[in-house]
Parts: sequence; C-alpha cells; structure tokens
Amino acid sequence: MRILITGAAGFIGSHVAERLLGDGHDVVLLDGFTDYYDPANKERNVAAASQHPCATLHRLDLRVDDLAPALDGVEAVIHLAAMPGLPRSWTEMEAYIGCNLLATSRLVTAARDAAVGRFLLASTSSVYGEDALGDERQPLRPVSPYGVTKLAAEHLVGAYVRSHGFPASIVRYFSIYGPRQRPDMAYHRFIETLMDGGPLTVFGDGRQTRTSTYIADCVEGTLRALDGAAVGEVYNIGGGERLELLEAIAIIGEGLGVTPEVRFEPARAGDQRHTGADTTKAREAFGYRPAWSPVDGLRAQIAWHRGLREGGT
Repeated sequence: MRILITGAAGFIGSHVAERLLGDGHDVVLLDGFTDYYDPANKERNVAAASQHPCATLHRLDLRVDDLAPALDGVEAVIHLAAMPGLPRSWTEMEAYIGCNLLATSRLVTAARDAAVGRFLLASTSSVYGEDALGDERQPLRPVSPYGVTKLAAEHLVGAYVRSHGFPASIVRYFSIYGPRQRPDMAYHRFIETLMDGGPLTVFGDGRQTRTSTYIADCVEGTLRALDGAAVGEVYNIGGGERLELLEAIAIIGEGLGVTPEVRFEPARAGDQRHTGADTTKAREAFGYRPAWSPVDGLRAQIAWHRGLREGGT
C-alpha cells in the first residue's frame, strides 16, 4: 500500500514511517520542517526513513503548498502534522488555527479529490479537558486553545464523513513518550536536566496523573486503527498504567542513578490535571493492547538520551 504520513519528520511520524517501511509499504513522507523546535532534530528523526528505497520525502507546508503531487497514487493518509503544546497556544492562536485547522481542511480536501481510500486523523486527549478519565463518551471540554483547535479539526473531519462519505477515522493519543520525544515535552526535559545535574521544575503539586503511552504502543495502535477503525469513529490510544508525575520522576531518577531535586511552580493555564485512557473500544475494534510498562518505557527513553550524547541518533 502507498501511504502518506504528514508530520513524518516529527517524534511520532518518524516512528510510524519506519514501521510502515519495515512492513513493506511505499511511504510518502511529508513535513514542513517548521521551527517549533530545532529543525535539525527533525532532519535526524527522518534520516533513516527518507533514505529507504520505498520512501519519498516532500518538504511541504500543508497551509499553503500544492498537495496534489504528494497525494499522487496514495491509498491511505495518516495525518499526524500539528502545532503541539499547550502554553504557546494562548499567545499564538493564529499559528494553531493555521496548523491544526486550516492545514487539516486543505489536506482533507486534497485527499478527497485524490480519491484516497483511508484517512486517519491523530487527535489528543486534550479535547476532553482538565480531566480525561474514561472512554470516548467523556464530555469534550478543552481547557486550552490547543485543545480547541484539535477538537475543531475533529469536527471538520466528521463533517466530511457525514456530508461527503469521506473514509476517515480519528485516534486520540494520551501523552506519548519515548525515543525522539520533542524537547519541550516533560520526560525529555526531566531526563536532560537530571543528566546535566540540575533541579527539575514541576508546574503544580506533582500529584497530577497521566496515562503515558510508549511510542511503540502508539505506533501499534495507529497502524491497527488504519486497518481496522470504523469510518467516522473515534478511539483512545493510551498506555496501560496511570502514574503521578512525581512517580514518573522517581522512575527517571532511579534509571539515571540520581536523586531528583524538584522545584514547584504554579500550575499553568490549560494543563490537564488527570488523564486515564480507557482503550476498550480500540481493543474490541482492532485488538489494540498496550504492551509497555512505564518503567521499561522510561528506561528505553533514558538509553536514547544517553546515546544522543554519545553521538547516536
């Protein structure tokens, strides 16, 4: 199958690309290489996939560029590209609307024109709001502009499904972590800071909880959804265990052999208090079962950080 991945040079996209290429698919890699974080990191992420004989890389901005060449012959689309992060969304709303809503609109229109047979939108637990606890029937009450734009993208895709029969489904990710995690994300920052011998900054009391999802589980859930999700349906993709933030910090400290010093700052507007993914629907629909424990996943991420400092990728 020929599959287009948007955001292919990002944290999740690069892992999805490598898995699909390993499974024998032709993969179209699309990324705008924006400067949300250092584009050199993205170049490193996608280096292996882009050199594969069954991969084609398109450096395109979904908001403005012609998308037809990238969609030529494509049978399925995994739409991972987005403007991530909560804090910046309060002050850069135009960018979030452009990247998360306008870009999705242009991609869906182009995919429909190209008669793509399958479309999967990656969304987020942030659409649920401050407490994301339970299954897909939770109220949708985002508490950040980021969550608002991602929910709007979901509604847009849903409108295409209902009005045009567009063959789309949606997955909602819960706190993905692991090798290549974005530099602004908590576990990445914590590991790097502790490796440098510095204190950690925690926003809030540290008792907030997360169902963190290791990247391999995220990839598995994504590809199972591409094959088995029902058109028009939404599925949670999350890890199997829920941790307090301070518990995660303790696991990281143990993995690094250090005792973390933690400094507390006021909670940030838009941060979720608790997330707990009920993935029953995904399990029943396409057999998704998270396999990675937080201890094993965080150890794997620590090993990656150490490898980077030794000149690895």
